[in-house]
Amino acid sequence: MMGRRPEPPIRRPPGALIAEAQAVHLARGGRTVLDCVDLPVRAGSLLALLGPNGAGKSTLLAALSGDLSPNSGRVLLHGRPLHDYRAQDLALQRAMLPQSSPVSFPFSAVEVVRMGRAPWARHATLDEDERAVTEALTATDTHHLADRPYPALSGGERARIALARVLAQQTQLLLLDEPTAALDLRHQELVLRTARTRASAGDAVVMVLHDLSLAAAYADVIALLHQGRILAQGRPEEVLEASTLSAVYGCPVDVFSHPTHGTPMVVPVRERKV
Repeated sequence: MMGRRPEPPIRRPPGALIAEAQAVHLARGGRTVLDCVDLPVRAGSLLALLGPNGAGKSTLLAALSGDLSPNSGRVLLHGRPLHDYRAQDLALQRAMLPQSSPVSFPFSAVEVVRMGRAPWARHATLDEDERAVTEALTATDTHHLADRPYPALSGGERARIALARVLAQQTQLLLLDEPTAALDLRHQELVLRTARTRASAGDAVVMVLHDLSLAAAYADVIALLHQGRILAQGRPEEVLEASTLSAVYGCPVDVFSHPTHGTPMVVPVRERKV
């Protein structure tokens, strides 16, 4: 007996609600990690999750992806609870980049990127698959790595190949957990420009970041988490306020406008060198 055909991917117009966390409470190891979190995710928007270590950012991203289930509350994708989706159908609707992407076998880099096309096995042609892989390699500046063994790559190179796999999946919802953590300055900017391009094309992008100024430069919306709750949510210039950030991070900071493009820049208050 043949299995049920996978559901086709859904695309919503810019501004439409793609996913939503509703009163999500999640505990791990007996500790509350997310406490009554509400978060809308909209098409055509880049949403940055900010906050200190342990604030719940990665846990919230995992809940949005379906990798973790809330103890109470719910997460909706296209208006349906995540648990209503079969795994193969969910893979056509959202793509998740975790903090690390270990690969045990000596696959080549391009083979890892092609893994992102697996959910499309019954929907796309071989030409469409190869086009998606080529575009993902181009977007992440990794064409020259395609034939190299993935385990032999540097940390930053593996991070970009892992991102290419997610891009090749071609879902409207992209969930990226610290995608710039292992990258040099040039490739940090490349990743954020790529995310910005995807959002401008109508995708919903949610990413965990630690660089507050980088988030301010590229994000449409920032959600600032603290002790498992969303303390503030809105445009970067609304959320990145010096007194709030100083209290949340336990470190005094200054916030000023970039002299060229006007986005907020956040720097720690430091003693002057003698």
